[in-house]
Amino acid sequence: MHTNVEGIWDLSMATPIGRIKAVAEFRREADALTGIAYGTGEEVPLHEVVLDGHRVTWKQSITKPLRLNLTFAVTVQGDTLEGTSKAGRLPASKVTGTRRPA
Repeated sequence: MHTNVEGIWDLSMATPIGRIKAVAEFRREADALTGIAYGTGEEVPLHEVVLDGHRVTWKQSITKPLRLNLTFAVTVQGDTLEGTSKAGRLPASKVTGTRRPA
């Protein structure tokens, strides 16, 4: 039984440079999960989106506020999620999120 992760999520990340807000949108296309993230004035695709039970992982590259390749690992419970975002050798940042009503 897989969790439904599709929809628009408001994310908040506690990073070393302060709290960063972003939006992630997950969609099912054919039999794969895809997505887009919006934040700090840019829109980036999500790569390698994997749903395993309640756990969702994905990768994305950003250029603002810094050029980073991020790896996310979160656990979804209903309309909330929490987990971590990791950028290279930097410490993991705590991520929380809520799904917007459809």
